[in-house]
Amino acid sequence: MIFFVGFSASPEPLDPALPMTHSGQAPAQETPQAAPPVHEATALTQGGTLAHIRLNDQTYALRITRAGKLILTK
Repeated sequence: MIFFVGFSASPEPLDPALPMTHSGQAPAQETPQAAPPVHEATALTQGGTLAHIRLNDQTYALRITRAGKLILTK
């Protein structure tokens, strides 16, 4: 059990992986969000090894290497 000076001990041990609020209590759990979309890299490159991705006014290059890794550059 973990104790903090100036705080009373909680009835359950505190989980050190959870962030603590100013009050010393773990924050309420966030509501789960929908799973992010999944895109097949070969579909983005249309079977090639390069795709350009735009975000706002920036263009990024997504490359598939010979080793099957992805590289994203400006």
